[in-house]
Amino acid sequence: MFKGNEIHFYENEIDLKQVIAGQNLQSADEALFVCDLTRLKEKYDMWTKYMPRVKPYYAVKCNDDGHIVKTLAELGTNFDCASKGEIKQVLDLGVHPDRIIFAQPCKPISHLEYAKEMGVMTSTVDTEFEIHKLHKHFPESNLVIRFRCEAKEAQCPLGDKFGCDAENEATSLMLLAKSLNLKVIGTSFHVGSGCNDLPAYDRAITIAKNLFKFGALLGYEMNLLDIGGGFPGSDNQKFEKIAEIVNKSLMRHFPDDKVNIIAEPGRFFVASAYTLICKIHAKREARLPNGKLLTKMYYLNDGVYGSFNCILYDHQHAEVQHFVDEENAEVPKFNSLIWGPTCDALDKIAEDLQLPDLKCGDFLAFPNMGAYTIPIASPFNGFVLPKILYFHKAKI
Repeated sequence: MFKGNEIHFYENEIDLKQVIAGQNLQSADEALFVCDLTRLKEKYDMWTKYMPRVKPYYAVKCNDDGHIVKTLAELGTNFDCASKGEIKQVLDLGVHPDRIIFAQPCKPISHLEYAKEMGVMTSTVDTEFEIHKLHKHFPESNLVIRFRCEAKEAQCPLGDKFGCDAENEATSLMLLAKSLNLKVIGTSFHVGSGCNDLPAYDRAITIAKNLFKFGALLGYEMNLLDIGGGFPGSDNQKFEKIAEIVNKSLMRHFPDDKVNIIAEPGRFFVASAYTLICKIHAKREARLPNGKLLTKMYYLNDGVYGSFNCILYDHQHAEVQHFVDEENAEVPKFNSLIWGPTCDALDKIAEDLQLPDLKCGDFLAFPNMGAYTIPIASPFNGFVLPKILYFHKAKI
């Protein structure tokens, strides 16, 4: 029997069927997350292999699970924090404040004062109002000007909310900071979460180089470039292509190693570390008046108000795995639709799926569920959130 929040060890791979039996999920009505902490080490090694010059600052908002943050801290990852709460969580692990960037462009004053008290010196800004706020409450800050250079296609665009105009506003913000005797140390951008326009990184790095030149003219020692996030969590080939573009662009525009290059990966580290196991607790068949089957509908014990909130808020598409033995190639497939457990008709997980005939009590697994799921989930309609079972590959 697997118990509690302790870390369980495996040798070859995690057997989900064994987990289902060991947790006696057949007798439970709650879903279960299986978290493989080994994936974090694999991702960290991949990052350092393909982008050795770029230091990762994990975006805590993506998944603030204590085991995740602790494991990444021990690996040597730095942190992108957006609030007092996230800063405190990271500092409580013994992480030095120099390993944190306060990358929230619009900070509540109490959060800013906490950052000052704790010695978190580097702070992102993108408006004159934020610069005046920092001048009043934390003038010792190291300012990083965030400009807008968004991908043409991204899973979650951010440009409507954050980032100043690179051509006009960024230079004005530097001039304002100079007039207030504030210290600007670099620039940042975010092409959008889940970027599908890979050349956007090169476009943004090119813009950053021009802003560095302007900052140098003002007498600033520009030594920090933050290339943001957008890195995929479950497509390694895509990540390698992004890394190639980034590395070439950095070599061309920032060949001097004196410039510290950082990034804010979130989903890259945690998406593939989590698999969600759900049980079918109800079933319905939609038919035409003549009895012809249209769709088999399955109702699960988790949905878009819980762990699948990523469908609504992160525009994810759920990948479904079943446990039906398909060694017999004659197993028929049916058009299928999967619902969550609540009484809300928006609680739809996936449709137009081809699945074998499933029964109440059968299980479905959903891989790559570690990003923007757990921190946002709610017990809407009184449904309990899944517990998490942690695993790590045993050292041989």
